[in-house]
Amino acid sequence: MQKHWLKHYPAGVPAEVRTDLYPSLLALFDESFRKHAALPAYRFMGKAISFAQLDQFSRAFAAWLQAQPLARGDRIAIMMPNVPQYPVAVAAILRAGFVVVNVNPLYTPRELEHQLKDSGAKAIVILENFAATLEQVLPQVPTRTVVVAAMGDMLGFVKGAIVNHVVRNVKRLVPAWRIPGAVRFNDALAAGGRMRYAAPDAGPDDIAVLQYTGGTTGVSKGAVLLHRNLVANLLQSEAWYLPALGQIPPGEQIVTVCALPLYHIFGFTANLLLGIRMGGCNLLIPNARDIAATLKDLSAYKFHSFPAVNTLFNAMANHPDFAKVDWSALKISVGGGMAVQSATARLWLEKTGCPIVEGYGLSETSPSATCNPVDSTVFSGTIGMPLPSTELTLLDDAGQPVPTGTPGEIAIRGPQVMAGYWQRPDETAKVMTADGYFRTGDIGVVDQRGYFKIVDRKKDMILVSGFNVYPNEIEDVITQMDGVLECAAVGMPDAKAGEAVKVVIVRRNPAITEADIRAYCEANLTGYKRPKVVEFRTELPKTPVGKILRRELRDAA
Repeated sequence: MQKHWLKHYPAGVPAEVRTDLYPSLLALFDESFRKHAALPAYRFMGKAISFAQLDQFSRAFAAWLQAQPLARGDRIAIMMPNVPQYPVAVAAILRAGFVVVNVNPLYTPRELEHQLKDSGAKAIVILENFAATLEQVLPQVPTRTVVVAAMGDMLGFVKGAIVNHVVRNVKRLVPAWRIPGAVRFNDALAAGGRMRYAAPDAGPDDIAVLQYTGGTTGVSKGAVLLHRNLVANLLQSEAWYLPALGQIPPGEQIVTVCALPLYHIFGFTANLLLGIRMGGCNLLIPNARDIAATLKDLSAYKFHSFPAVNTLFNAMANHPDFAKVDWSALKISVGGGMAVQSATARLWLEKTGCPIVEGYGLSETSPSATCNPVDSTVFSGTIGMPLPSTELTLLDDAGQPVPTGTPGEIAIRGPQVMAGYWQRPDETAKVMTADGYFRTGDIGVVDQRGYFKIVDRKKDMILVSGFNVYPNEIEDVITQMDGVLECAAVGMPDAKAGEAVKVVIVRRNPAITEADIRAYCEANLTGYKRPKVVEFRTELPKTPVGKILRRELRDAA
């Protein structure tokens, strides 16, 4: 496929980026820590953590880790929500010569045990709220070094003590736990501050992160992300942001809302790592599901960038407190992780004046592969164009490129593509082509300008009497109906058609009936695409990052 999208790149965005500028994330970190030392890197519960402090704390923690019974390249898990200890731990683990394993803090013991065993994690940094889960699996896993953080650790003595008291004794968010030998996060920092730190000779082909993925579609496996993969994706993303960055007044620090969980690859790269690269400040939101609390947090600041998923944009824009936040400085609203629905995009633009630019990527691509131009004025309904130094093609089931205008499986080649799945050469072989493309499992089409559009995942497609029905299309149509908040479409067995469409709907207006939905679908969808079953619920099942779990709905169907 010719890179015809390059003709439509925004002014100032390069076709290629120099991915060899930094040998590793460590070199990139060192430069940023020096360059932006006086600026705040994070704000959390009213407390600012500067780049100089991030440098100091992560160096101390790195020295402490190097003094533990760990070998170069060992994996260290992090199991925390969005608290300042997270970026400190990430920087420390990498600066000590180890590998980051991001872990969802809401995991059940079974899920945690699988990930710690599979990654071979020798150590873990965990928030005390989740230590009881770890305690249950420790005898079965290789993890021996345990560092336990508390919510208020980095808020100073007085405020930290108050926050910890409220979390433990008022809200009762810390179940009882006992892990002999566990070390407190602040104790490790204090001890490390008195130890000698030795910078490792990290190179581009060293492993930086194991990012687990595929939990909703099969066994969870670790995407191996090398230092060069993540460095490349930071430089690609920064280059893509240039047109919007130019709209921020000279000398003003870019401020980004960090509502995406940092353990998810979207938040990990777009917030944590990109913030360090650009010298930006991240507003850490510990629980974005609490929309009222999130909006209250944001009301204290002006901010320029907001990466999020469709469900979060939608929930916030529909919240009565939305207008209490000053959205006037917002220049970049990046949607990813799932399809952005046009009704959500329309409402967001109407309320903030900043259009959602949808992007696309996966854990296996560090994650960003495509994005709409950040100087767009309207929502395109596509995932945009490939980022600099990135190629996309569409393949048939045999791995051959499909004719123009034909849907095919999106395949991605670029410096951000993973090295493979951790210790799973068989799984790696299934997704990597001989010429270096990663097969995503997503079905897409591309237009004459090089804008790609996802029509759905292979496994989500519904086959009705031989016709392909793509759930995204059904959902996009129904969510444009007044009074509908959210919708998910799935296939269900049907004696006549093989499969039929079922929709599960969350109403904004409780007066809407099944008859109303059917009449709207009759006016907007051809016969075989119309739902056979309409179900109303108060909420849809979602992953912690906000993706709708169609599989759960499909199983119920």
